[in-house]
This record gives sequence, C-alpha cells and structure tokens, in this order.
Amino acid sequence: MGNICSKSANKPDNFSTPGRTLGSSAQPKPNSTTVPPKITASTPGRALGGRDGASSSEDARSAAAKAAEERASKANKTGGKLSAQLNSQKKQTQNQLLNSRSEEERLARDADERVKDRNWN
Repeated sequence: MGNICSKSANKPDNFSTPGRTLGSSAQPKPNSTTVPPKITASTPGRALGGRDGASSSEDARSAAAKAAEERASKANKTGGKLSAQLNSQKKQTQNQLLNSRSEEERLARDADERVKDRNWN
C-alpha cells in the first residue's frame, strides 16, 4: 500500500522509463578498414639461437636425441633421503602405511609418558 500513497515529488527510478532500442542511438558507425595483404616469404625461416649458417635436419635430430637422453637420465636418477622414503611409502599398501604410522604414534606417546613419570619424581 505504500506505493499507492507515495508522493510524486520522489525521484523516478532509472529503470521506470522504457529506454532505447538497439540501433536507435545517434552514435555514428565506424568506417570499416581494409584488411592488410598477407605477406608470403619465399625463403624458409631460421631457427633462433643457433649457428649463423643453415642447420641440417641431422643436427636437429641429434640435438633432439640428446635432449631426450638427458630427460630420461634425469627421470631415472635416484634422489636423496626424502625421495627414498617417498618411494618406500608408495610401495606400501594402505594398511601397512597406517600400521607403521600408528606404531610411530604409540612410541611417541610412550616416550612422552616416560618423560612425564621421570619429571613427577
């Protein structure tokens, strides 16, 4: 009922008027531009960072083979102590992992109880 009794001195809502339709604005449409012609090169491209002369496909193949060997050697390289622990945990089943964790927790609780008993006396 509040809308019926409102005063006309209130500012009208921005969305109460119908507004404009698409394309009825007075803004000029931009002129279309021409598409630049495609540039075609008659010579093949060069590899960046290489030697000044043209490189043969054998050099590219040997470089790719060398890079693949380096990646394979890095993948097979054994890590340090943490990676060994991670690999041993990956090999364990879930029950074995849970049992080892619970045993560690039991040992930690026993050690805490011994310290508590020692300090009590």
